[in-house]
Amino acid sequence: MNGILLRLAAPLMSFGEHAAFRYRDTVGFPTRSALIGMFAAADGRSREEALAPDPGTGAIPYTDLVFTVRIDRPGHRHTDYHTAGGGRPHKEGLHTSSGEHRAQKASTFISHRVYLADAVFTVAVRGPDRLLEEITERLEQPAFALYLGRRACILDEPLLLRTPHPDPVAELLHRVPLSLAAGPPPRQDTVPVDFVWEAPPAHVPAADVHRELADVPVDFTPTRRFHHTRRVWRTTEQLPATLAASHPPIEALTAYIQQDTP
Repeated sequence: MNGILLRLAAPLMSFGEHAAFRYRDTVGFPTRSALIGMFAAADGRSREEALAPDPGTGAIPYTDLVFTVRIDRPGHRHTDYHTAGGGRPHKEGLHTSSGEHRAQKASTFISHRVYLADAVFTVAVRGPDRLLEEITERLEQPAFALYLGRRACILDEPLLLRTPHPDPVAELLHRVPLSLAAGPPPRQDTVPVDFVWEAPPAHVPAADVHRELADVPVDFTPTRRFHHTRRVWRTTEQLPATLAASHPPIEALTAYIQQDTP
């Protein structure tokens, strides 16, 4: 199955699994929901229509995609003490779910929002050729602004590293430059890098499940948001130390992107 390669980097990003109400969590890597939501935004789909079936085939978009995540830099967790609605006169502040204004003594809504700071992920996205071509075109000229989990989390460049390739996972293992927090020690031949697999790799028993995630989107509509669960496998792979790019890694990434350019 062919695939494309994406680099997800930003000062802050967040991939909530159980994010709701006063505590907004984050998983330690990009979720399926966040990636599909980004593709739908690039395609100009509203939240209500993001997962609408294709009129011709009845197929749900993006369900045939398979993701493999390489955790170049896990980053560190940052919790934001967030307030909304404070300082405004009563009847001009926040509303409740019923449409009424919140009581004056509860007019300020306080939440704790967790982010990953200074993280970098490289993702292999495998799927049908036609769908990959459409995603590539939309990511190069997105209809809506792209972000990583929350609107304030704007992506760093470059995003698209590779257009459809016959073996994107091999590229992750052997060729795509690594954006490590620190370079490997001298004379070290390999570096340990974590991977998250949506399909179990051959060297990991299928029964060895890392965890289950509730991040398979069924409906993005705000009032009907719903997700199914999936299994993911997490491994640590020994990658060639020569993949480690110097800081900043833009020169190594540019050379990789342009390697097949005539």
